[in-house]
Amino acid sequence: MKNLYYLLLLFVSSIVLAQSPIPPGAKLEKVATGFQQPEGPVWKDGIGILFSDIQASIIYQWSPVDSSLKVYMHPSDSSNGLTFDLEGRLILTQMQDRRVARQEKDGSITILASTYNGKKFNSPNDVVVKSDGSIFFTDPDFNIPVGQYMEPNFFRGVFRISPFGGIQALDSTTFNKPNGICFSPDESKLYVNESPLGKIYVWDVVNDSTITNKHVFYTIPLGGYADGMKA
Repeated sequence: MKNLYYLLLLFVSSIVLAQSPIPPGAKLEKVATGFQQPEGPVWKDGIGILFSDIQASIIYQWSPVDSSLKVYMHPSDSSNGLTFDLEGRLILTQMQDRRVARQEKDGSITILASTYNGKKFNSPNDVVVKSDGSIFFTDPDFNIPVGQYMEPNFFRGVFRISPFGGIQALDSTTFNKPNGICFSPDESKLYVNESPLGKIYVWDVVNDSTITNKHVFYTIPLGGYADGMKA
């Protein structure tokens, strides 16, 4: 869970405002190690933390009750970003299959998005669910499976899946490596980071399917860059 540790360390070292997610006196604790490429930690009451190990194609579950660690899903088809929809079902990006999927209550997998205009996505990376049930995700071109290639004339973009299943490209021209994605708490802003450039961008959310006024929210100094994000 290396990525999660780094995230916590970033929070601790950047407490500027009074609204810190870290309780006073909290201490950082390593709870598990030995993973190949840990990513996408997400919390759910009654379950604990789920996180992906991309290279191992496993989703693990860690319990805060007894600190136990067990396999939640294998294979996960190289899952990366994880979140939950309004019904508590797991939404996951699966880079091996170049798609976004949903785990149903019975454990079966439903494909939500695998192509756009007849072309495969690159390698869907991170994902967030809006309060209307729509799903927003990023699709950079890193982690395309070995032996496969980016579709001709395709792009690295930000996409929306409507509650009815329609797929819309929200940004198909301005990104190279879109990565982490999240909304402000009131959903009036959408944030996406551009990993290689070390920039976090923000849009105004006009309505359920329209964003505008993209501009730089923050540039990370000293060559650093953001990965997953939550508000």
